[in-house]
Amino acid sequence: MNMRIIGQGNDGDDGTGTGTTTITRTKEKTQKPSLYKVLMLNDDYTPMEFVVHILEAIFGMNQEEATNVMLMVHQKGVGVCGVYTYEIAESKVTETIDYAIKNEHPLQCTMEKE
Repeated sequence: MNMRIIGQGNDGDDGTGTGTTTITRTKEKTQKPSLYKVLMLNDDYTPMEFVVHILEAIFGMNQEEATNVMLMVHQKGVGVCGVYTYEIAESKVTETIDYAIKNEHPLQCTMEKE
């Protein structure tokens, strides 16, 4: 059975099945999304226990991880809560700030490109 591919341009196929057809496959390159660090900033008013609670509840840390990040924030003035794609980082920042405001704490959180 002879099959003829139509629409492949002039490849010399005269219908006898002796012509050649080249099929080129292009491989799409997917680009990894940019990542963003979520940073918590120190203040003199937010209780350490509240910071640990946020790190556990919003960022999914266990108590030891949350305590270590809280101490970093307290001692260095800033600590990394996690690294995420833009949309997730933005939602974590918003959720943290909204929760702090709801609980009457001035805790600030921001994000920066990694």
